[in-house]
Amino acid sequence: MTTPGQPTDSAAPKTCRQCGQPLGGLAPSGICPRCLLTGALDEPTVAASAQPDTLPAAFAPRNFGDYVLLDEIARGGMGIVYRARQTSLDRHVAVKMLLFGQYSSDEFIHRFRIEAAAAASLQHPNIVAIHEVGVHQGQHYFAMDLVEGPDLSRLVRDRPLPARQAARYVQIIAAAIHFAHQRRILHRDIKPSNILIDSATDQPRVTDFGLAKRLSPETPGTGSQLSDSLTVTGQVLGSPSYMPPEQASARRGQLGPASDVYSLGAVLYFALTGRAPFLGQNIADTLEQVLNKEPVSPRLLAPGIPADLETICLKCLEKEPAARYSSAQELAQELDRFIRDEPIHACPITRAERAWRWCRRKPALAASLTLSLLLLLTVVIGSPITALHIRLERDNAQAEALRAFREKYAADMMLAQQALAENNLGHALDLLESHRPKKSQQPTLNVSRSVDLRGFEWHYLWNQCQSDELCTLTGHSNIVASVRYSPDGRWLASASWDGTLRLWDTVTRQEATNFVHPDALYSAVFSPDGKILASATDYEAVIRFWELPLFAPCLR
Repeated sequence: MTTPGQPTDSAAPKTCRQCGQPLGGLAPSGICPRCLLTGALDEPTVAASAQPDTLPAAFAPRNFGDYVLLDEIARGGMGIVYRARQTSLDRHVAVKMLLFGQYSSDEFIHRFRIEAAAAASLQHPNIVAIHEVGVHQGQHYFAMDLVEGPDLSRLVRDRPLPARQAARYVQIIAAAIHFAHQRRILHRDIKPSNILIDSATDQPRVTDFGLAKRLSPETPGTGSQLSDSLTVTGQVLGSPSYMPPEQASARRGQLGPASDVYSLGAVLYFALTGRAPFLGQNIADTLEQVLNKEPVSPRLLAPGIPADLETICLKCLEKEPAARYSSAQELAQELDRFIRDEPIHACPITRAERAWRWCRRKPALAASLTLSLLLLLTVVIGSPITALHIRLERDNAQAEALRAFREKYAADMMLAQQALAENNLGHALDLLESHRPKKSQQPTLNVSRSVDLRGFEWHYLWNQCQSDELCTLTGHSNIVASVRYSPDGRWLASASWDGTLRLWDTVTRQEATNFVHPDALYSAVFSPDGKILASATDYEAVIRFWELPLFAPCLR
């Protein structure tokens, strides 16, 4: 029996396309159960982009009903998208089907049908159109427009977009989302990977209505009620970094058009800064930030962003839905005013409002500070009070700047690791070099010039960036049989067939010490705590241990 969605020929792969492990009897799409589970836990990404990062190692075109599947172009936790040719009409389309085929759960099938029904009911030039919905050999699928171009996430991967380009993309998508709201469809999963950029027209198109909900017909344009809800108690559906507080927690209010406005603001934030407005160490941490923290000012991350565009972005990201733009159309009109250099209607957040929000987030600390100020006020009147306010404002600004720099450091380390994985050594070096403290500068609000946040991860990535063009360690006269870094990345041990064991300082790039064995060395390895170095030869049945950093024998 052939699993729907798999090649039907006898030369089907016997190993997993992702990890290379042998496949068992049931392996949908040539993927082992472990990799399938990993994909299911990832955020759903089913953008029909024509420029995927990776393609299957060996994908042979195969027939699927009226379609010939040519290659895989996207994969997410629920679905998989193929570039295909529709035989009857001789045209190229994107065919999306369930990742697990006939083994998909009833919930996945229900969500899949909702996505197809929602997208099929929306005929708009900036919404990916659905051509056909059906079931073939037990595999649910639908055919849609093939958009030749990257998604917004890939487009912004190397650098943020120019302000006007980012505003234009979001303005067009906001108009498309308003079109969906008018037909009582709430998207609920607007994020950069669900916005495709058509390379031929430079037009953005929104896709993936897998979490779409239909607004109650009694109150069109509002979020008082949602029909056919799939949200289960304790379960959060969507992408945490881009979902509004009311979607992250039902206690924050019910979903409505303002929820999609929030996600559009988060997409604008990403396009302008290159990072999501909230990015925690895990999903729970991210959701906590979405619920209780204010986003870092975009201009603090990218000073070149126009103030009006920052105001628009932050208004979309208000915690309370009533404080945001009332509709996606209003957001689109506001962005259009910015693009045409007209005054916008939104007002920037004042210092007093910012302080009030801080007090609401930290009521205990705010109460203690208020009491302290009242006590001081009873003792001293006049200029000392003014000086205190100035100092508090400066401390708050420095604390905010430090928090933003810490978040930027964490994000840059992740980007540097990604750049190394993509062999983009120059980009990785630029990211790492930007976090060297400039000690010659006087301490200012620009904390990146005076605060050194570099830890083990920075030194590890820096060592990974050192190619033969940057650093060459010499000294051995024969083949180097083993090279090992210490756990903390500080030391590098090299063992050679010439019998020498050398210890290098990775910071100074200089030899720290060396020892000559009577025989050719075969291997050297550090202990887990980095305090002991063991060496062994090819010929003598002896392992020697050296105490670091003295390099003195400790055991024989």
